[in-house]
Amino acid sequence: MGQFDWFSAIGATDEAVAVLNDQPILFTILLIVLVAVILQFVLHWYIGYATLKPEQRKAAQDKKDKKAAAKKNKPKK
Repeated sequence: MGQFDWFSAIGATDEAVAVLNDQPILFTILLIVLVAVILQFVLHWYIGYATLKPEQRKAAQDKKDKKAAAKKNKPKK
């Protein structure tokens, strides 16, 4: 009974579970890569947000406000 036997419950094959039990570093690498990709996405989003000019931020906010007002004032059937 290995530490990755719970993967069988979520659909992993017996071979995959055996590999993870034999080489747990693969699971660690997978988690590190996923965290790195998520952090990179957040960094790219922040750079895009931080480099918006004030006029662009105001235009985006006005668009959101207009959409919210239209949704709020929409007549119900």
